[in-house]
Amino acid sequence: MDAESTLFSIFTPEGRENPYPAFARLRADAPLYYSAKIGSHFLTRYSDCQAVLQNPDFLVPDLQWCAREVPQWQDHPAAEFFYNSMLATDGAAHERLRRLVVRGFSARRVAALGERVEQLTTELLDGFAEAAAGGSADFQQLVALPLPIAVVGELIGVPRADQGRFHRLGEDAERLLEPVRSPADWARADRAVLELRAYFADLLRERRARPADDLASTLVAQHTAGGSDLAEHELADTLLLVFLAGFATTAGLLGLTVFALLTHPDELALVRLRPELAPAAVEESLRWDTPVPMTERIAAKELRVGGVLLPAGASVITVLAAANRDPDRHPDPDTFSVRRRDPGGLSFSAGAHYCLGAALGRREGVALVRQLFDRFPGLALAGPPTRRPGDGLRVFEHLPLATTG
Repeated sequence: MDAESTLFSIFTPEGRENPYPAFARLRADAPLYYSAKIGSHFLTRYSDCQAVLQNPDFLVPDLQWCAREVPQWQDHPAAEFFYNSMLATDGAAHERLRRLVVRGFSARRVAALGERVEQLTTELLDGFAEAAAGGSADFQQLVALPLPIAVVGELIGVPRADQGRFHRLGEDAERLLEPVRSPADWARADRAVLELRAYFADLLRERRARPADDLASTLVAQHTAGGSDLAEHELADTLLLVFLAGFATTAGLLGLTVFALLTHPDELALVRLRPELAPAAVEESLRWDTPVPMTERIAAKELRVGGVLLPAGASVITVLAAANRDPDRHPDPDTFSVRRRDPGGLSFSAGAHYCLGAALGRREGVALVRQLFDRFPGLALAGPPTRRPGDGLRVFEHLPLATTG
């Protein structure tokens, strides 16, 4: 199989289920492969991916890119939101947006949320236990999806009574994270962005009248005190981005971690015997099967990567999932081991765009692993899981589990 065929095998149903053999072939035969059909260079070595992500001369696709690549982008509120957001800006524009949110993800704030994360996990596992009594239930829909919604809702300041509607809106808005969006994807994302923008604008007005200990109030206080030069609609868009980023990837992390442990019973037995290994289990899951398999950068000028000179404007896809299983970085990379000495990978990116919510996502994963496997010693798969369609995220749509395996 040539490199082009290997690359495109990743986008088949079989490849989406298990892309890792194809990634290994690309890394061995063509670690920096240019696909003329896609118009991008695909990087599969850890060192190359890390170098690109940490180099400020490799830019994220921004509004100028969007104007070239998305016809009639002005007709899509979702495009206008996304390509003006922190995820799609670089340099001073990125720092301006990121600086505003940093306080919300401080170590103090994440630690303060820790007790609430534990409580929310317990509540959702109560509902899962009830639904699975005498049979099985869909863990992804009952726990892995609503938990990050509830946690990011607490962080932002969304009342618990309002959080139920965010499940559908989050899934619609996350179509923006797909590398290629269909007209149906744009329609879903546009509707969700408009509804979420309106909701967060109302929430900000409420926090001006009645401040609380949450990110919405922090943004309002900074804005009122002159510590922020963001326009009013940018404050709402910041909350929208925090919600979207905090929901989609963490839902993937939770389901993938549970699945990895259930399909590696010896490793699960270790975690049950030694609960202090729960953080290592989450970290190894992030390396072994990351929720964000790849991300794109654009060369701002002529740049060299892996011994290859790339022209200015070149599109580079850093395949994070492949990098995380590079044997030059991780010996025996296809083995899932919670005792791996250095599981650190690129799942949360690197450089200026390193994920602000990484610590909070890890906190949710650890709380879930500790509670779930302590509470349900007979937990087992109750059927094959199904993955959400798309290539931007590896997230289960359904993960049926039985509590008495």
